[in-house]
Amino acid sequence: MARPSTACAGRGFTLLEVLVVLMVMGLLVGLASALVLPDDRARLAVESERLARLLELAAEEARLGGHAIAWTAEPPGYRFSQHDPARGWTEPGGRDQLRPRALPAGMALLGLRVENTPASAPLRLEFGSDGAAQAFTLELGLGTARTTIAGSPLGEIAVVADAGGRDARAPPP
Repeated sequence: MARPSTACAGRGFTLLEVLVVLMVMGLLVGLASALVLPDDRARLAVESERLARLLELAAEEARLGGHAIAWTAEPPGYRFSQHDPARGWTEPGGRDQLRPRALPAGMALLGLRVENTPASAPLRLEFGSDGAAQAFTLELGLGTARTTIAGSPLGEIAVVADAGGRDARAPPP
């Protein structure tokens, strides 16, 4: 009987070699996904900055347009309304930036204080057409991460340091 040649017998991989390659590939995929997917703090910082800019836009639109604009928290997100003396509070027409928005999964609006007084549900901020601004703080949370958006009586709106004292927009240590 003819024996198989050694050239044909040595062409495959051993089970151990295949397992080592799969383990290395799994480690690389895990490392790459950890680097690519943002953590809770980064996602919260992005959404907080977006909301702060939208609140600034609403305040500016109210001053320039001559109609009060309100921001209202409506789980799972928030919306803007414009006051029309004839029709009451309606959706701001023609302004895609002020459309209703949903918060990312797991994110929540934790509280609103206007003029240092806790707001009752539903959370609501109004920007008057007269340009008068109220001081407010709006707290958002995602997992254990927290951030605050603050509005000053001068009309300035910014994302401020989180409860740990760090700037909420800074990358985690």
